[in-house]
Amino acid sequence: MQVHTVFGSLADYTKGSIELVSGEARHYVFSNIFEVAATSKPYERIVVGKNMEYVQEVMRAEGVSPWFACGHDEFALCMDGEITVDFIKMKDPPDAEKNGAVLLGEAPEGPRMGHVKLRRGHQVLLAAGNAYRFTADRTGVLLQQTVLGELSVQKWREICLL
Repeated sequence: MQVHTVFGSLADYTKGSIELVSGEARHYVFSNIFEVAATSKPYERIVVGKNMEYVQEVMRAEGVSPWFACGHDEFALCMDGEITVDFIKMKDPPDAEKNGAVLLGEAPEGPRMGHVKLRRGHQVLLAAGNAYRFTADRTGVLLQQTVLGELSVQKWREICLL
């Protein structure tokens, strides 16, 4: 039997389902990241996975994001589209004890470090203490690994099959 893997996109995704081996559906969460991104505001950080304090957030990449920074490393994976990530080495980085990303507003003080261009399947390290900003000329999707913080939006009831 040959299995064909289908990789979704914002333009072409299927609402997912879950096949239970044991237990009850209410004990599990399941969502489609493309569906979540399609119904979210640009750069809203929607939590789609959680393991203790660690989360995976989906962001709809559209236009230019605000500047973000984090006191710990994060990773962003481009799931759809082409996204540029700009970096600034911050003069005053966020506290390493603070969980999750913080909004910085205008460009923070510090030297520009360059940029990375992401396409589907590319991952980038968002290193602790550096500011980053996303730019997408057409709508895309980012999956980000971080720690639950003040910008993390949890709306399980709206995004999960119950």
